[in-house]
Amino acid sequence: MSHEINPNQMKSLALAYMGDVVYEKYIREYLIQKGEVKPQALHQMAISFVSAKAQAYVLVNWLEDDLLTKQEQAIVRRGRNAKSNVPKSTDVQTYRYSTAFEALIGYLYFNEEYDRLDYLISQAILDIEERG
Repeated sequence: MSHEINPNQMKSLALAYMGDVVYEKYIREYLIQKGEVKPQALHQMAISFVSAKAQAYVLVNWLEDDLLTKQEQAIVRRGRNAKSNVPKSTDVQTYRYSTAFEALIGYLYFNEEYDRLDYLISQAILDIEERG
């Protein structure tokens, strides 16, 4: 990239846009490392991790477990309050939490907090797998 990006000045939906792709990349790598190779099976398994419902579930867990720093909580609040069109496939609250989740992932990515990103995404995978 040619110019510096300050994630603190970015719109939440831009953070979420990047967070979506970063999170999906982590999930795809995780599933391939687990040994899954069939594209249809990979796609179905990935959905269980990247759906709005799964992301909202993870974020609510993190908030309840007090896992996030004050700065991360502020990013989550911004992401949750971002005005966007809610798809018909999900309810408003779930969508807002999933947008906040993705905004946080995008923020950590642009802020180059890769260790924290690795940790939180590992937690997300654990939370979703424990959920069943």
